[in-house]
Amino acid sequence: MEQDVVVDPPWWKNLLAQGAELTGMSGIVVDFLAVGALLLLALLFHATVGHAVRAGLARFTRSTKATWDDVFIDHKVFSKASMLVPAGVVFFGVKALFGLQPTLAVLIERSAAVAAIFFGARAVDAAFDAVLSLYNRSPDSKARPIKGYLQVARLVVWSAAIIVSIAAAIDKSPLIFLSGLGAMTAVLLLVFKDTILGLVASVQLAGNDMLRVGDWIEMPSQNADGDVVDIALHTVKVQNWDNTITTVPTWNLISTGFKNWRGMQESGGRRIKRSLTVEHSSIRHLTNAEIEELRGVRLLTSYLDNAKGKLAEANNAVPGEAQRVATNLRRLTNIGTFRAYLQAWLEAHPGFHKKMTCMVRQLAPTPEGLPIEIYCFTATTTWTVYEGLQADLFDHALAVAGEFGLRIFQAPSSDDVRHLRDLGLTNSGAEKLDLDGRP
Repeated sequence: MEQDVVVDPPWWKNLLAQGAELTGMSGIVVDFLAVGALLLLALLFHATVGHAVRAGLARFTRSTKATWDDVFIDHKVFSKASMLVPAGVVFFGVKALFGLQPTLAVLIERSAAVAAIFFGARAVDAAFDAVLSLYNRSPDSKARPIKGYLQVARLVVWSAAIIVSIAAAIDKSPLIFLSGLGAMTAVLLLVFKDTILGLVASVQLAGNDMLRVGDWIEMPSQNADGDVVDIALHTVKVQNWDNTITTVPTWNLISTGFKNWRGMQESGGRRIKRSLTVEHSSIRHLTNAEIEELRGVRLLTSYLDNAKGKLAEANNAVPGEAQRVATNLRRLTNIGTFRAYLQAWLEAHPGFHKKMTCMVRQLAPTPEGLPIEIYCFTATTTWTVYEGLQADLFDHALAVAGEFGLRIFQAPSSDDVRHLRDLGLTNSGAEKLDLDGRP
């Protein structure tokens, strides 16, 4: 018949028991004192050995030529991982405390296991931050951001840590909880709906190279108009031109759509598409005297000489009798010459792109007049320079239109009404004015 082996308590346990008899302390107080001593030993071990290891790693990484280890030190990856040491001291030290109350021993052991899992997850989380910091230094970081993927990885790590911690706390296999997740699929889909949508949107944005950090995007539905400063799993941060920050859900970029100005910035030219409206009544043919006067304009000399030859050739083909009627002849118009001048002015100006579309065209007539649209590209994408070039262009176009006998439309203003009033004109008198406002 086998006999039970009796393990004598350690010497320190006997010493504490004798002290308890002398002081009248109970056995549970002795156990708590022992646990307190173990925790003190773990903290002391962390403060000495752990500090020495961390300092040694820091000196080693600073001495190497590699930079990735410095980044791990800066993000305190090793410092957070060193917290596993005191947790391990407590976990394995409890087993050496023979004679502890079984319930207390199990409680301490499982608490140490949960703490070790938590500290391990913190270390992995810090490692993700270090990896992101390293990746952001590469040229591909703006084109292929990985912050969203790392957030998914964090979610997986912390979810696993929670499941394993619960399993360690109740001393059950984690597979029991994983098998129960199947029944909770619908609930999980509801809880993590935004995360799933954000992950899908992040994959589409990165896979199709639709968005990068630094891109200028415009999304009126979200009041976003500015540079992308951060791309995360759930949100994209846009710094608007007034320095406000708009946070746009990542999924909305896919479902709603947005305008990305990256193509314009990479092309090296920004488009100008603006028109001015010329009054119909000011459009007419040029006289010979006006043509000779305009030949003095350097940008028009070549155009007028070429036009003169083509017009003479076309008019010579008209029969002699028909030439007496001016309508049968081809003649230069002030609006056509004005368009030719603006075209030549754009081609001669160094601020406008020479390899991109550049034209001055007419649009469909409107009740206000004939729109003359200038369609061209500046040779820069810098906003302030672009606006300056656009202003210079239309300053000149508006100012020079009168030299071609053209009038730019403007709706009647209060000054026009005052002018008529000052003339003392009645309705019948106003009818005698021509469109220039002259009697």
